[in-house]
Amino acid sequence: MAAEKPHMNLAVIGHIDHGKSTLVGRLMYEAGAVPAHVIEKYKAEAKEKGKESFAFAWVMDSLKEERERGITIDIAHKRFDTDKYYFTVVDCPGHRDFVKNMITGASQADAAILVVAAPDGVMAQTREHIFLSRTLGINQLIIAVNKMDAVNYSEDRYKEVVAQVSELLKMIGFKPKDIPFIPTSAFEGDNITQSSENTPWYKGPGIMQALDELKQPEKPDTLPLRIPVEDAYTISGIGTVPVGRVETGVMKKGDKVVFMPGGTEGEVKSIEMHHEEIPQAVPGDNIGWNVRGIGKNDVRRGDVCGLTSNPPSVADEFVGQIVVLQHPSAITAGYTPVFHAHTSQTACQLISLDKKLDPKSGQVKEENPTFIKAGDAAIVTIKPTKPMVMEPVKEIPQLGRFAIRDMGMTIAAGMCMSVKQK
Repeated sequence: MAAEKPHMNLAVIGHIDHGKSTLVGRLMYEAGAVPAHVIEKYKAEAKEKGKESFAFAWVMDSLKEERERGITIDIAHKRFDTDKYYFTVVDCPGHRDFVKNMITGASQADAAILVVAAPDGVMAQTREHIFLSRTLGINQLIIAVNKMDAVNYSEDRYKEVVAQVSELLKMIGFKPKDIPFIPTSAFEGDNITQSSENTPWYKGPGIMQALDELKQPEKPDTLPLRIPVEDAYTISGIGTVPVGRVETGVMKKGDKVVFMPGGTEGEVKSIEMHHEEIPQAVPGDNIGWNVRGIGKNDVRRGDVCGLTSNPPSVADEFVGQIVVLQHPSAITAGYTPVFHAHTSQTACQLISLDKKLDPKSGQVKEENPTFIKAGDAAIVTIKPTKPMVMEPVKEIPQLGRFAIRDMGMTIAAGMCMSVKQK
């Protein structure tokens, strides 16, 4: 077996019904991740139900309920390979009530394909998903101008959609000239693996080629060590074993580490991954590590482990830039929802609303607004009700992003600009 190809997480985003699931199904089929007979079976089944165009989508939507409703609910993880990478697809639902999945989904993605249907162009969720993916740190995009078959492969319509999407991208700091806009029909298979004769006017890459042209994300192993704790176990004869995924930095046996916000210190005795002991752990590794000198009550989910020489920042308060996705009324200073950041869920109070931003340009629209509402972007000062670890996104992006939830829904997504430490 040759060495494993580099891995990338790929989010597929865009408005409902623009063909995200069909595109993913088609990619998996073309990459040989789904055998032809499975597609044939889906095609027959789809035809019977009078939903012929859903065949590829059903590869992803394997949940029965989704088939019957014809929409994507959960995030399905699927693998396929290109010549250069192996991809895990994070299929992100388009529906508003599934934005929470979109947030947890996109935050794990290295790149995204934004699917925009040629007949419709930019829709509400196209905008929302572009903003979100930017806020959540996705900085490599491929645009699929999909359903070209529905506009008779019109170059003029393609150009109109490219212009619409380019406007949006410029507002939030993407450079459209660096992004491929690929005219596709996921259903017919145009410009997925090879150039389509239906679009002789298009000279750029197909989707598969564009995926291979993505840059591999740098491993954040030069950043300070940060491991958010998912859980901690007591194992007889060994002691306390926290488990979690290394986000940044490198941990070696013998390192002196500290768990924040509690401040308990100890020495790393051993590191295990997949039940085997390893000498060191790097970003992306899901590990269990045993620390000499800590007890069961010294470490819990939501803590972050770092080296004593560069401990995780505990925020007394922090300044965040947020995008309000949905809220039934207005948000004012004093509001105390729950912040989900790395593995921590902590109630935090918005102690001041500092600036309202124009979500299109990021320019300041209003200083010290009295309230913000759905659709607004803002800079706010936040005070956790109990100690929590938060890092500025410019320094350690992996620990600088958060989602804000209340009333069973995701109210906002945001990133930390600066931290006033305890």
